[in-house]
Amino acid sequence: MSDQHAVGRAFERLVQIMARLRGPDGCPWDRAQTPADLRNYIIEEAYELVDAITRGDPATVLDELGDLLLQVVFLARIYEERGHFNLASVAEHLREKLVRRHPHVFGNETASTPEEVLQNWEARKARERGHQTLKSRLQNLPKHLPALAEAWLIQRRAAQVGFDWPDIQGAIEKVEEEWREFKSILNDGNPTEIEEEFGDVIFSLINVARKKNINPEIALKRMNKKFIRRFSYIEQTLARQNRSPEALDLDDLDRLWEEAKQNNASGKNP
Repeated sequence: MSDQHAVGRAFERLVQIMARLRGPDGCPWDRAQTPADLRNYIIEEAYELVDAITRGDPATVLDELGDLLLQVVFLARIYEERGHFNLASVAEHLREKLVRRHPHVFGNETASTPEEVLQNWEARKARERGHQTLKSRLQNLPKHLPALAEAWLIQRRAAQVGFDWPDIQGAIEKVEEEWREFKSILNDGNPTEIEEEFGDVIFSLINVARKKNINPEIALKRMNKKFIRRFSYIEQTLARQNRSPEALDLDDLDRLWEEAKQNNASGKNP
């Protein structure tokens, strides 16, 4: 059996299993689910997949890809039961979209760099959705995006119409400008002003990340894990001495933090 036929057969068995789970003699939990019920699972599985990719663990990526695929098959089955579409419709719709948005492969257009491809893709997507202005494209952002991801996408779309720094230096200087403004009102500004200026700092930092093709959500997630790992080292070190972090002053804690950094840099655990 060819790889192509094996994939088709595997999908066929997967669809049959989902139909059984949703059937009259299937699983009570699976039968009770609605598209609205599955929303949180979709987000959760997507983040778990991103985490597995970031850790570079193929076995976990395999597992998490399956969990995310489950949500696609699950939703397609529910909508099929409601008479809207099935998984075959989803696949065919995607096939048509891929062909349509890759005219440099399946048509007569040219695009020689990834940047050109992305620019053409976004422009074609905007035309398909009737978003003729940047305002309309920004007003139709996904409603449940985390704020970091939303800012990153806003800046990407603004850059596509030319509202962007020519290089990263301009973006860095904007960060420095916003940081100065934030510090200038930190002591005398009202809470609303301080919050707004802090938002400006974050937004400008995300712009720097975009210029370097860094996903700010993933970068911050990685930093969160780094903090947990290093502080765990501090607690474990102190536990061996029958001490607690609360008993130390900031200077002592900072020395242990630097020690944790050195151990991490040398590959030691944690």
